[in-house]
Amino acid sequence: MLGIHGLWLFILSGILLNVTPGPDTAYIVGRSVQMGWRGGVAAALGISAGCLVHVFAAAVGLSALLAASSYAFTAVKWIGAAYLLYTGVQMLRSRPSVATDDVAERPPLSLRQVFWQGAFTNALNPKVALFFLAFLPQFVDVDAPSKALAFIVLGLIFISTGTIWGLGTAIVAAKAASRVRQSSQAMVWINRALGGVFIYLGIRVAMLETR
Repeated sequence: MLGIHGLWLFILSGILLNVTPGPDTAYIVGRSVQMGWRGGVAAALGISAGCLVHVFAAAVGLSALLAASSYAFTAVKWIGAAYLLYTGVQMLRSRPSVATDDVAERPPLSLRQVFWQGAFTNALNPKVALFFLAFLPQFVDVDAPSKALAFIVLGLIFISTGTIWGLGTAIVAAKAASRVRQSSQAMVWINRALGGVFIYLGIRVAMLETR
């Protein structure tokens, strides 16, 4: 079908990759603890949206351009690293609320912001682009009638399983952390932990070798 082979192996491999703990899972759990299941769901959907960018990029050959052009790779690398580091520093600088009366008056972090943070984290990471470029072609026949369509189908399958895992993680983490959300100090440290994750990712992206 569409020149795709080893579909069940691809699905199994994708699920194993999805459930492996990593920065994406940490981001989803952190936002779930902070904001409840809605925050976790927004984070999971944002991460999936960022992956979707790379799937279509791989389908049209943009990921191949990143792999072949050192200039394009370097440009995306530094843009992504700068965004991740900036976001991480902003999280680290978060301050606990002084009075409970002020909490309701201050606008909380919006679900839209949570979504776009997750999306940009993946969309601006060239390492994710190269992962899709290396992973998807292994399950597409050389003589496939439409390699681009095969890439998109496989990518959507991978993102679907990842989204299901992310949504489940968000709901479970939110339920388990209902008491933690009552402590403003705990919320600050969770935000700082997330900031550390973003800074770590920024450093990792910056250290990627130019192709």
